[in-house]
Amino acid sequence: MASPITPGLGLGSGIDINSIVTALVNSDKSAKQTQITTQTTINTSKISGIGTLKSALAAYQAAMNKLNSATSPAFSGFAATSSAPTVLTTTSDNTAVNGTYTIKVDNLATGSKVASASFAGGASSAIPTGTLNISQNGTAYSVAIPSGATLQSTRDAINTTLGAQGISANIVTDSNGSRLVIGSTTTGKGTDLIVSGIAGLEIDGSQIMGTIPDPANPGATLPDPNSAGTIGALAADASLTIDGLAVTSKTNTVNSSVSGLSMTLVAAGTSTVTVATNTTGLQTSIQSFVDAYNTLVRTVNSLTQATVGADGKPTVSAAMTGDAMPRSLIADIRKELTTPGPGGQLSVLAQLGITTDQKAGTLNFDSAKFTKAMTSKSLGGEVQTLFTGTNSTNGLLARMSAAIKPYSQTGGILDQRTTSLNKQKSELSDQQMALDLRVTSLTASLTAKYNAMDLLVGQMKATATNITSFFDSLNAQASKS
Repeated sequence: MASPITPGLGLGSGIDINSIVTALVNSDKSAKQTQITTQTTINTSKISGIGTLKSALAAYQAAMNKLNSATSPAFSGFAATSSAPTVLTTTSDNTAVNGTYTIKVDNLATGSKVASASFAGGASSAIPTGTLNISQNGTAYSVAIPSGATLQSTRDAINTTLGAQGISANIVTDSNGSRLVIGSTTTGKGTDLIVSGIAGLEIDGSQIMGTIPDPANPGATLPDPNSAGTIGALAADASLTIDGLAVTSKTNTVNSSVSGLSMTLVAAGTSTVTVATNTTGLQTSIQSFVDAYNTLVRTVNSLTQATVGADGKPTVSAAMTGDAMPRSLIADIRKELTTPGPGGQLSVLAQLGITTDQKAGTLNFDSAKFTKAMTSKSLGGEVQTLFTGTNSTNGLLARMSAAIKPYSQTGGILDQRTTSLNKQKSELSDQQMALDLRVTSLTASLTAKYNAMDLLVGQMKATATNITSFFDSLNAQASKS
């Protein structure tokens, strides 16, 4: 801001008007400017601190979500392994028990794939207008076939209409023409597709498509161009034995045959499934939990604890020193650490070797104590229950996420605090502008007054000089006479 003060000494008075006006203006401005500067520095620091805390909570929430994932469980109390992953893969939950099972997969569950009779005109063959009906396992679907339809546009209509139901169509062309081939992702006996409603596209999926002798290979057969039906074999259930006990399944995912085990069948063959306590995996997951918690606590500490000098006294305040909100956040999270979980013989973290550092507030994990507890008490399932719960809300991970939600959610405590701080920032900016205007106005006013005073002093000096000269002249005349 340019100063309106004219540099230099007053011509009339010889006084340094610039220095006097500057001193008076600074004296008037000092207290308010100090207040605005101090509050602006604090405000900027707090806005930055809230941003840091929000980022830390987002990272912590992401860690909790990953550890609590339903698709990739991090706290499986038991680990199930397959000796032949090319035959089947397996996972376990906290209801599993230690054991070994011999699984023999005889055949996989298959879906229905049917084909129409051949159309000599290929994919551009005309298809009559009407409604194509496709039924499967008692459920009927309708596909509208408009005028001017071809085999290819009929395929597209089926895919558009029934794609979400797992039914899709394509065209296969050989030397005899093109067939409409319809398949389904639904597997199991009785899921064969039946197609009707349009002349030329009647397909009875409960019948195998007919064949004719292959003239080029005596004894061999070819698909009959005039026949429609299932290609290869009818839809079938998966067939397997578990320790010699026969089991069938509509799908290739077998969930209920062995308590606590889920198996995905891949191919026919034999595999040995072993279930054992997941000690190593649980230890890794617990360490990840402890690390995520400690990272958050250290971030909060860095935002709230003042720098301590050599004399042990605080010297520089942190961004949120004295702010109760971060302490409330940590208190809400820490409360869940000591709240008994839904487990039976395992209900608190201390039983797993997890304790709190009373000075830093972080967690310590004694892996030796954890291993001893797992070995002596077989707590695999209990650990899983403690962390992931018996429902979607009572596990430690879910409770931790719930504890920080009021702070981290959109419109939550941190967002409200940010809004308030931004409002204060705007108000401080307005105060600074007002103060700058006052300084400009006061400087101009004082400068004008001192310049007027200087002019008056100059006039008075001139008058005094004239009077002195007048009396000097009179004295001179009197001396001559």
